[in-house]
Amino acid sequence: MKNSYVLLHLAVILAGFTGIFGKLISLNEGLLVWYRLLFSAIILFLILKLLKIRYMVSSREKFNIAKVGLLITFHWLFFYASIKYANISIGVVCYCLTSFFTAIFKPLIDRQKFKISELVLSAFTLLGISLIFHFDTSYQLGIALGVISSAIGALYTIYNQRLAQNYDSKVINYYQMIGGTVFLGALLPAYLYFFPVESIIPGMKDMGYLLVLALFCTVGLYVIFAEVLRKIPAFTVNLTFNLEPVYAIIMAFLFFNESKQVSIAFYIGLLLIIISVILQTWISIRKK
Repeated sequence: MKNSYVLLHLAVILAGFTGIFGKLISLNEGLLVWYRLLFSAIILFLILKLLKIRYMVSSREKFNIAKVGLLITFHWLFFYASIKYANISIGVVCYCLTSFFTAIFKPLIDRQKFKISELVLSAFTLLGISLIFHFDTSYQLGIALGVISSAIGALYTIYNQRLAQNYDSKVINYYQMIGGTVFLGALLPAYLYFFPVESIIPGMKDMGYLLVLALFCTVGLYVIFAEVLRKIPAFTVNLTFNLEPVYAIIMAFLFFNESKQVSIAFYIGLLLIIISVILQTWISIRKK
């Protein structure tokens, strides 16, 4: 169990870099996500071949896994759109609402009773984010996109947890990346019509960032993510991922000077989020 928590926090650190790459890569969110999906699928295919992992499953199973991949595709689209229309700090803090949506969605999907402890801890997160949202109203569009992203991210975690019980994590992510690549690729012509760009081919710098993003912050991150879901509840995983803003915001402050854009309310809100993570981790360990 302790190893699972170590892996979980390693995944959180990797996740903290995803927002940074969203700012560094000059492509719009649609192209950024499509290249991320494509490169990740290629890397996962090579890994499966190299490790000789059996990845051939029935067509129905491939389709069911790929469907869940559409959730992560839309989650990424709204996440990077949030960063593009606001900043890194706003985008990653909005992700903290994932635990709140998980506490609401999971009992409804699984037809179970709501857990009071999860709702109370989610309230801490919600209060923290409301304080952060209060500091500047000029980022309303970015905040709205981030909230949608977190809701989709919660659904992805819930359904991915079911898959993780029956399939190898690398196989899951391989078919999810393929599903996302095909689906988003089919939508890209219409997407680019409404959001035109000068070039759809990334430059050398963007290509380098995309490869690192795909290898470490996608393949590495989501393989670990699927592994920890075998032993740690989805709510705890999502709540722990609320620490992602801590790492991402520190990096945003260091490299993009975003500290000048936040107020004391931002720091108080962030503290409440961290408290909720610590409490939930402590409760989860005691139960085990």
